[in-house]
This record gives sequence, C-alpha cells and structure tokens, in this order.
Amino acid sequence: MSHADQYRTAQQDAPAKQTGAPRPDRPRPTSLGELAAELGVKSPGPGEVTGITHDSRAVRPGDVYAALPGARFHGADFAAQAADLGAAAILTDPAGAERAAATGLPVLVTDAPRGRMGALAAEIYGHPGDALLQIGITGTSGKTTSAYLVEGGLRAAGHSTGLIGTVEMRIGDERIKSERTTPEATDLQALFAVMRERGVQSVAMEVSSHALVLGRVDGCVFDVAVFNNLSPEHMEFHSGMEDYFQAKAQLFTPKRAKLGVVNFDDEYGRRLLKEASVPVTSFSAEGHPDADWRAEDVEVSAVGSAFTAVGPAGERIRAQAPLPGPFNVANTLAAVVTLAVAGIDPQTAADGIAAVPGVPGRLERVDAGQPYLAVVDYAHKTDAVESVLRSLRKVTEGKVHIVLGCGGDRDQTKRGPMGAAAARLADTAVLTSDNPRSEDPLAILAAMLAGAAEVPIHERGDVLVEADRAAAIAAAVARAQPGDTVLVAGKGHEQGQDIAGVVRPFDDRQVLRAAIENAASSSNSGMKQ
Repeated sequence: MSHADQYRTAQQDAPAKQTGAPRPDRPRPTSLGELAAELGVKSPGPGEVTGITHDSRAVRPGDVYAALPGARFHGADFAAQAADLGAAAILTDPAGAERAAATGLPVLVTDAPRGRMGALAAEIYGHPGDALLQIGITGTSGKTTSAYLVEGGLRAAGHSTGLIGTVEMRIGDERIKSERTTPEATDLQALFAVMRERGVQSVAMEVSSHALVLGRVDGCVFDVAVFNNLSPEHMEFHSGMEDYFQAKAQLFTPKRAKLGVVNFDDEYGRRLLKEASVPVTSFSAEGHPDADWRAEDVEVSAVGSAFTAVGPAGERIRAQAPLPGPFNVANTLAAVVTLAVAGIDPQTAADGIAAVPGVPGRLERVDAGQPYLAVVDYAHKTDAVESVLRSLRKVTEGKVHIVLGCGGDRDQTKRGPMGAAAARLADTAVLTSDNPRSEDPLAILAAMLAGAAEVPIHERGDVLVEADRAAAIAAAVARAQPGDTVLVAGKGHEQGQDIAGVVRPFDDRQVLRAAIENAASSSNSGMKQ
C-alpha cells in the first residue's frame, strides 16, 4: 500500500468536521435513476435527492449519504444516523450494502464510491462549475498568493469572483473559514452551486496534491490550470518526489483542465511542459528567452517589486508585485499570464494584481511603530524558508532574525534541512514549536537543531532553542535593532496552535505585535529610570 493509500484510509476513519461550505438555496432535484445511470448501476427505485455528503453528521433532508470504506470503520456504520437526519439514499460499496439497506433507504452500490462522489455531486448540483471560469493553481509554494493575485486581476476585469484556498473561501465579498486547502468533492460542488446561484462568474482556487489523489476535484474541468513549482513536501503522504510530481501532473490532462500555465524556471515545470497533454503556456520570472512570457527590468524593494511582463506577441505589460521577494515576481507573472490565457486583457489584469492589498500570513508586515521590519510568513518547508530569507536579506540593512518551527505528524525529513537553512541564512535563528500535534515538541526541536549543527560554524548565525513559541518570538524581538528584520515563519495566517491534540488560540501576527509593544514599553521604562 502506498503512502497516499494509507493516508486515504486513515482520513476516512478520522472523525469528519462540520464543513463551513454552504449549500445552494434552491437545489435542483435529481432522480435516483439519473444517479444510477451516472454510476452505470441498476436504479434502486423511484425517488429524488437534492444534495450529497460523506459526513453522517452533516446530512440534510434529501441528501445522498456516501458511506465510504476505511481502515478501521466503515461509513455504513453510521447509516442509521444519516437516515435519522433525513438522508434520501445511500451510496456505498458492496461491503457496506447490507448495513445501508437495513435503514430501508434506497442504496446505490459501486465498487469505489469515493472515486464517484465528485461526479455524482456535479450531477446533483447541475454541473455548476460549467457556469464559472475556473482557474486551478497547484505547486508546492505560492498557491495561496497566486490565487489572491488572480482574483484581484479578475475583479479588475469586472468579474464577480470566488476564491477557494488555504486561508479562506470567498463568494463575492462573503468570507468563509477554510477547513483545508481544497474542499472535499461534495462540498466543492455545493460551493460552486452557491457561486452560480449568487452570480459569481469566475473562481480562483488552490488545488493541492492531496485533492488530486483523493478525488476532491473530481467533477471539475478547469479552464486554466497553473503550475508554480515543486520541491520536497508532504513526504508523509507521497512515496517520493516522482509520486508527488505525478499527482500534480494529473491537473494537466484533458480530464482536469483545458489549458495550462507552467513555470519554466522550475525543473519539474520544464518536465511538465513536455509531458502535459493539454496546451500549455510557459513563463519565466528569471527572463529565460525560451519561455512564452518572461519578466524583464525587475526592480525589487522591501514592499514589493516592479517588472515588465514580455509576451509572445511582443506585449510589454508593466506589472507590480504587491509583496516583496523574487518568488513574488514569479507569482505575479504567473497571475498575469494565467489571466491573459483566460482571455483577460493583461494590462487590466496587472493593474488589478498591483492593487491587491496583501495576502494573509504571506510576508505580512506587522507595524507597531518599531524601527525595524517585522513580518509573518507561512514558509514551512526548506525551499520556502530559504527563498524568504534570501529575499529579506536583499532589503535588510542590518541583521535578519528568524523564528521557526516544524509541524508534528508531518514529513520528518524536512526538519534537519529547515534548521540548517535558518542557521545558515539568518543572523539569529530561534528554533521553536510550530504545531507539534501528537509529537514531543522537544524531539522535533532536536531534529531541527541537529540540522543546524551541521552548518559550519563560520557559516552559521546564532542558534537559540525555545520551545514556547511566544517566548521565542519575544527573544527574536529583543535582539532586533534599527534596520533589522524579524521574520516569524511557519504558521502564517493560522490562528491556533495544536499541542497534544488541543488547539489553543495563537496568532503569530498578534503575538509578534504584542512582543514589539512590550519591548518598546520596557525600553521606554528603562530610559525613564
């Protein structure tokens, strides 16, 4: 069994959380006969349904309850609960058929129900994605930022927009907290139906490798699929980089997308340009002449970057990245090219992108009047940490101080390299807890410290270890002098910290601001004395 298969069955056993995804106000009844035809099975009889969910606790009257198999439990064990909540039918596999039938509800039986949920959800909600311009963004880093930038360009073009990703979901101006990067297929199709109902024209969404492997985007064909980059991540889920690449590559097939936009500067991007089975357009933030679009005249500052996007027909689009760092030149160029491929005027798109006020937890500045730069970023993998530190180094006159941890119950192979990256590229690295989850925080820190210790002493900054994240942030702030930069990395927009299964309120932005204010207050008190 592959890592992905093991993860899939484990997730099916895990208690599902109530989703924040809304449902359409005016659902379209779908007959059981139509669903049976979609599955290629015999109809269980007359009847109609108006929704679908695989969470027995989230069933609404008229729903199909998808009773899925798992390693420890079977969804059919909760069929009676679903029936009590008003389920109109049950979708399951042969192993769950008898328990499902015991409810007296009509039962649709298929060998792999998880793999059919997306198509059924699309059928039940009337294929709502067909009414939307769908842009799907994948890659190890930059998905969230790119999605916000694409949405900004769409808005500038006059579109009513939707946004789906790690930080939040948006329907027009309504904001909904996200449970995961890409919603489950049943929730995603319901969300598309709500967007269609409310007049949304376009949606920008993040597409994770988990979503592609676990079928969360089944039933979707994106108008434009975007590939940013690929570096080691989620190795607790994928069996290796090849498996990870193949998961991402699924998005660039006719089953998943009509057109593709791919980063020429990335090694895996160049491979994807050769292997994609849909028409693809390439872009290069490094200005490679073989790319269809490239960035020229790049100017980098502490608050953002400016450049010219040069297109295949000689277009010269002046663009501004609203966030600092070379990687945000790439994210901005990707957004401009994506919107151009989608039929949006590229200069209009670029102007809308430049007006995006920022992305939560992505190089987000915390300004409490201090004489140094303080930022919070979601960087939680080695390449991202290196990229952010190098970018901040270019715009920092003084020293760079980083606060960094690694998440528990996640890829353990990145802990040493992340510790090494922080030690090598920062003047001060304060190693601390991220979300330790069920693991011992000190064991995680030991792995990070071992990586830092491998950096030759003449190449290494000061390395401190403080398991308490708030104390670690305060320690970095205490070292900051005018012209320095303090970077708190790893959690970004998150508002909680998972320690031993208990999620406690914790927002890096708030804690960093409080540390800055406390340091200033202490300094002022000392001066008065």
